[in-house]
Amino acid sequence: MRIAVFGAGAIGGHVAFRLARGGADVSVVARGAQGQAIAARGIRVITPELDEVQRVACSADPAALGPQDAVIVTTKAPALASVAAAIAPLLGPETPVAYVINGIPWWYFHKEGGPHDGTRLDVLDPGGALWDGVGIGRAMGGVVYSACTVIEPGVVNVAQARSRVILGEPDGTISPRAKMISAALEAGGMGAPVEADIRTAVWEKLSGNVASGPLAILTGKGLAGMIGDPVLRQAGIDAMHECLAVAAAHGRHVTLDVAARLDAWGGFAHKPSILQDLELGRQMEVDAQFTVPLDLARLAGVATPVLDLLVSLAKARADTAGLYGG
Repeated sequence: MRIAVFGAGAIGGHVAFRLARGGADVSVVARGAQGQAIAARGIRVITPELDEVQRVACSADPAALGPQDAVIVTTKAPALASVAAAIAPLLGPETPVAYVINGIPWWYFHKEGGPHDGTRLDVLDPGGALWDGVGIGRAMGGVVYSACTVIEPGVVNVAQARSRVILGEPDGTISPRAKMISAALEAGGMGAPVEADIRTAVWEKLSGNVASGPLAILTGKGLAGMIGDPVLRQAGIDAMHECLAVAAAHGRHVTLDVAARLDAWGGFAHKPSILQDLELGRQMEVDAQFTVPLDLARLAGVATPVLDLLVSLAKARADTAGLYGG
């Protein structure tokens, strides 16, 4: 099975490693020092239970890799327009594209079934480059839980023993193509459940991101450092509750012990990826994780006073750093 991973940062590198470890024919689209290291030495992944290298095909030019049975996009949301412009050589007539990204996905209202079914989120897909250009029919959702950091080019450190990618179709079906990608990931040791309601999984992950992300940006601290402060802990709890209220207003009811989720971060020093982006001077995923969820709150008439404050402050910090142009 030929699978390309478009974007081999921390998450993409880990996903490509797992696919290769499971026996898939893996190609990676990656540039710069990371791409050069992967092409020369493969992808090394270090987790609490293993330290291994897997060799994969790697090129900065998708045309060098050719059509694939599936593509998994793991870039940050701000890079999706560049993905849309470059992905065509990887696509055969039936190639699905799984977007494994943080935040509200650009395809969210496609076949969503509610009053806003078919609504396009232009801030996430300007000009319809993904919807029309790549093709909405190819799109699959992906929600990743894997605390990863690139510690040097071609080397990914994974903080926890268990990682998973939740896959799902916008129309709620359990499709053969989703099961195909799931099997390839699970063969390499990564959990990959296929869920009928991928949007609920999106909101559950997002609720943690909107709590941890702004606080991390504002404090410069990892998860444990934030939750150790009782005021910040309460702000995180309030932010998560507000996010879940927005989800419920859009028909997605997440069952989650919010306080327990935050307290679990107390022993976890990992820095959220959006703080890593700030520290490394990379474009930040502000719109997908912060702006659009608040837009959906306004759309549903849900008050989000804590999130409004945290997001406004986080946006100002990102803008001051020159890493957000929204």
